[in-house]
Amino acid sequence: MNVMSSLRRNRPPVPTTHSLPTGPVTLDESYELCREFNKRHGTTYYWSTKVLPKVKQHHVHALYAFARYADDIVDEIPSQGGRDVPTEVRAAALADFGDRFFTDLAAGRSEDPVLKAVVHTVRAFDIDIGAFRRFLRSMTMDLTIESYATWDDLLVYMDGSAAVIGEMMLPILEPTDYDIALPHARDLGNAFQLTNFLRDIDEDLDRGRQYIPMDDSGRFGVDLTKRQVTPSFVELMQFEIERCRELYLSAEIGIAMLPDRSAKCVQAAHTLYGRILDKIEAQHYDVFSGRASVSTTEKAVMVTKLLLP
Repeated sequence: MNVMSSLRRNRPPVPTTHSLPTGPVTLDESYELCREFNKRHGTTYYWSTKVLPKVKQHHVHALYAFARYADDIVDEIPSQGGRDVPTEVRAAALADFGDRFFTDLAAGRSEDPVLKAVVHTVRAFDIDIGAFRRFLRSMTMDLTIESYATWDDLLVYMDGSAAVIGEMMLPILEPTDYDIALPHARDLGNAFQLTNFLRDIDEDLDRGRQYIPMDDSGRFGVDLTKRQVTPSFVELMQFEIERCRELYLSAEIGIAMLPDRSAKCVQAAHTLYGRILDKIEAQHYDVFSGRASVSTTEKAVMVTKLLLP
């Protein structure tokens, strides 16, 4: 599960990356398709993006769609006759997607309905190609790795699934000093990802995955598979939430280095995602019986305030 795939439950059935147009699309149509993916599946990011100047919004949608495309291959690829799709089939599909992207990027154009916009965005901002390789590496890890022993081990996965998203975004956001802003952008990506992990413990268990480091669970004497909100589980969650908030604090340093509209965009996402931690605390850390979420109304109100002169 990467940082862009934050709303897997109760998602509208369309559009998905499995119901793409079969014929040629224009560049504008490709960007519009990316926007629809973002609007339907990544509402926090979508509402935050509305604060950006329109000339930049579609580029963020393209990056979201790239991540969404890969994530769907890992987790949402259609079943074969009601049976789970074998891991090797998913791995082959993910490798094919990566090969097509890098081939099209080298050619400077793509006829894929999603990659057409992605290739245009990557070339327009000269985004580091290595970031996409690391992202796809972490998506491949999700096919076979079910848990992580330590926080450092998890950070290896998060480097490609989360921190790298901040790296991809920075050229579009245009900080005053890229090198100084970079580690704080990475911390924000990791903060979003860890927030997802804490919110989605129950859902990830359904997928056979545990993203909370095993040594953390062991230190507090918690077996997540029991799905019980015990005093020890509460202590574990408090520990991870504190770790997450430290990442959000680091991110604020980078936000201060962004132009006004870019800063407001990232601050909106920062605040809205941070509220998920508040929601988890408000429901007494019970992430098993209800999903902590921020309402669409809350998102719209925040964006409206940020857009006011």
